[in-house]
Amino acid sequence: MSNLNIIKTDICVIGAGSGGLSVAAGAVQMGAKVVLIEKGDMGGDCLNTGCVPSKALLAAGHTAQTMRDAAAFGIKASQPEVDWAAVHEHVHSVIHAIAPNDSVERFEGLGVHVIQAAASFVDKHTVQAGNTQIQAKYVVVATGSSAFVPPIPGVEHVPYFTNENIFDNKEKIDHLIVIGGGPIGIELAQAHRRLGAKVTVIEVAKLLMKDDPDLTSIVIDHLRGEGIALAEGVQDLRLEKTANVITAFYNLDGQSQQVDGSHVLVATGRKANVNSLNLEAAGITYSPRGIKVDKRLRTSNKKVFAIGDVAGPYQFTHMAAYQAGIIIRNILFKLPARVDYSAVPWVTYTDPELAHVGLSEADAKKQGKEVRILKWSFEENDRAQAERRTEGLVKVVTTPKGLILGASIVGLHAGELIQPWILAVSQKLKIGAMASMIAPYPTLAEVNKRVAGSFYTDKLFSSGTKKVVRFLLRWL
Repeated sequence: MSNLNIIKTDICVIGAGSGGLSVAAGAVQMGAKVVLIEKGDMGGDCLNTGCVPSKALLAAGHTAQTMRDAAAFGIKASQPEVDWAAVHEHVHSVIHAIAPNDSVERFEGLGVHVIQAAASFVDKHTVQAGNTQIQAKYVVVATGSSAFVPPIPGVEHVPYFTNENIFDNKEKIDHLIVIGGGPIGIELAQAHRRLGAKVTVIEVAKLLMKDDPDLTSIVIDHLRGEGIALAEGVQDLRLEKTANVITAFYNLDGQSQQVDGSHVLVATGRKANVNSLNLEAAGITYSPRGIKVDKRLRTSNKKVFAIGDVAGPYQFTHMAAYQAGIIIRNILFKLPARVDYSAVPWVTYTDPELAHVGLSEADAKKQGKEVRILKWSFEENDRAQAERRTEGLVKVVTTPKGLILGASIVGLHAGELIQPWILAVSQKLKIGAMASMIAPYPTLAEVNKRVAGSFYTDKLFSSGTKKVVRFLLRWL
């Protein structure tokens, strides 16, 4: 222990993913002394094996699909020739373009002391990384999550991808079996289908189950139209490998089924990275689901905070960035800032995209709220017609008096179109604010104004309104 280095600091951040980097950058630029510990790649899951590479792969798939669909615009369609090694290069060039923003060099340039090693707690205020002990006034655990592989019979004998290694693939995939019908599984299923692979998705529950079925049905129909085989509610799933074939056996609606594939992707959710941290030494309460935190993101050790996937309840990059602001206010400014999850948005980046914020219709009814449901189809939007992308719907949940409780959108660029609804829910706006805005024509965003305006349609065009108008025109 004579070679042990001791560092005393204000904040020690464990994990250089989105949450940890946001805390470290914000705190050091506001005058705090910060030590950042990362045992793997800077940027964490989002940059290296999650959001960034998946969206880059989806972009490649979208480009291939545009070539197939060109005939609708009077342009000769063609079947794209996919160079899988070149697609791999594209994906990793995007990662490399963004990586400098998250690099050791950048953060050390900001004044952060970066240590590249595994971290574990020694006691309630001390963290060890390699041969260095960090004694910190506050510690922020931002270790993220990793792919969860359930105990599917036979999975231990089958080579399989997760999001952590599928983006390293450089070879053609003939038939990808995707186990898991959540956002990750569905996004990667469509990307690979558009790049020329046959794809089968197997889900034991419901496909895209966290979203509104009025909208998910549109995505599911589109995926089936592209030739993706979808099976939901399967039972007794098991895997078997023979020669160069991987077979999935399962029961569906009482019938035995089997699918032969060349590759398997397991996309069945995430597990919090809590092992090897020695959280017990710091008096931190945790479970396999993650570290328990209060509304200020403090753990059971009030000098230790947790952020991002390891704390939950939402495993989104943008949630970790939001939580970073809460932590900075608590630590640096001693303000009792608390999280507010009433306006948490999410997007599934399929084509068409699926976006949501606030309460769904089902959520509102579970809470016993009296609601009005507003819907508007993309078929009524002139820009969608021009783009030949009319498969879309916006659905809004309000109170009877027009307070906006939530919104969901499926359609082209839904992730962009949801943003004014995020503002509306977070600022507790009424539907009139959206209805009265001026939307440029022709834009997809007009769907937001039109669905908002539908709140007033019944009253505006009622027999009572007609009587008032006739009276005023006659006498005034």
